[in-house]
Amino acid sequence: MNILIVGGSGMIGGHCATFLQTQGHHVTVAARNKPMGTTPMAAMTVLLGDYTSDDFKSDNLARFDAIVFAAGNDIRHVAEGVDPEDVQYWERVNAEAIPAFAAKARTAGVERFVYIGSFYPQVAPYLIDQNAYVRSRHLADVGVRALANDAFHVCCINAPFVVGCVPGLSIPMFEAYTAYAQGKLEGVPVFGPAGGSNFISTLSLAEAVDGALKRGESGKAYLVGDENLTFSEYFREFFRAAGNDLSVDERDEEHPLLPDAAILTGRGSVVSYEVESSDSARLGFRRSDVRRAIQEVVDQYTDG
Repeated sequence: MNILIVGGSGMIGGHCATFLQTQGHHVTVAARNKPMGTTPMAAMTVLLGDYTSDDFKSDNLARFDAIVFAAGNDIRHVAEGVDPEDVQYWERVNAEAIPAFAAKARTAGVERFVYIGSFYPQVAPYLIDQNAYVRSRHLADVGVRALANDAFHVCCINAPFVVGCVPGLSIPMFEAYTAYAQGKLEGVPVFGPAGGSNFISTLSLAEAVDGALKRGESGKAYLVGDENLTFSEYFREFFRAAGNDLSVDERDEEHPLLPDAAILTGRGSVVSYEVESSDSARLGFRRSDVRRAIQEVVDQYTDG
């Protein structure tokens, strides 16, 4: 297939782009800026544009058999000066712009569309009415799937916390986690905040996207995930990967590297679930891959 990856210069989209290329697809990366020259995406065809600014015209999209949308906004993407609780901001960049982009793809004759969304609307639906970001993700998911018809095959892949890396790509969060595990962040105490979540690797997620393109049920939102870990267990795996045997205890206090703002269900909550076996089989993504992914992250961001 000739596939466009929107958000293909980032961690999730970049991993999808490189993985789908290994599966024999022709991949084009769509992004606001050119991919970092040190990454494999820099050697791919690049389509520059911002989906929130209507930069992509139907003529740009008509040549693609499929589109993977990995550019949904979250709190990491909020520009300086923008209030992260601004309801109108989230409505514009997610709830409105993402379905509008998908509609443009359908009009252009694109046959398949996979939207990578968030797990929160499915695992914590009460947040839809309480959190503007979660509501925007929910409306984007619903709006994209409503476009499905006999000629436009649509799936949503809703993911939990994602861990992984792309060769040559700087990911400040994981660079900080690696330095933390190596004992290089002076003044940052060693602990994990109370609570936990489900986690998935970028590789497992890319395989789920590939499965959705090939075998996904049109109009369906798939809740994907891999391993349930407490946040202290999660940080402990970074320490283990760095060869650091310090104990990582759980504390009911905010963590400077995993602040309360990043835990939308609230510090102390545990989001634990198992993926439906039928969904896992249909999408065909690997399991028990989180620890391998953490080791890969630590190896990439270790000096020398």
